Amino acid sequence: MKDENFASMPLDELRAERDSLRAEEDAVSFVRRLAQGRVDLVAAVRAHRESDGTGSVADIIRSGVGSAPSTGSSRPPRDTEVAADHPLMEEFESLSDRLGFDDMVELDLEALTELGRGLADFEGQMSARRRELFDRIDALTAELVRRYRDGDASVDSLLQG
Repeated sequence: MKDENFASMPLDELRAERDSLRAEEDAVSFVRRLAQGRVDLVAAVRAHRESDGTGSVADIIRSGVGSAPSTGSSRPPRDTEVAADHPLMEEFESLSDRLGFDDMVELDLEALTELGRGLADFEGQMSARRRELFDRIDALTAELVRRYRDGDASVDSLLQG
C-alpha cells in the first residue's frame, strides 16, 4: 500500500478513488474466484486419474469438486460485471490456454500438475492484490468516517451531486 495522506485529498476525490478501487477489487475478486474453481477442477481430475480413473470428467464435475471455499472476508458480496475483454480476464484466459486448461483431459499427470500449479499461483497473486486493495479501500473509508465524525464533511454533502 502506498503511503498516502488521504487527509489532504478533497472529499470528491476521496470518494472517486474509493469507487475506483472497489471496481478494481470487483474484477480481481471475480477472476480470483474463477481461478479457484479451475484449481478445484484440475485437482478433481488429477485425483480421479490417480485413483481408478473410471468415468468421465463430466462425472467428476457432477459428483462435485468440493465445498465452496470461504472468501475469507467479512465484507458483504456485491454484484459484479466483469467484461470478457477486461485485462485481468484476458490475462487469466491466456494463462489457462497456455497451460492447456481446455484440454486437461488429454494432459499427462506432469502437465496436469503444472496446470494446477500455474492456476494456483495466479489465484495467490490475485489474493495478494485483493488484500492490498482492501487495505487501501479501508484507509479511504476510515478517512471518510473521520471527516463525518469530526465535522469536516456533512451528510448533506452526500445528497448533493
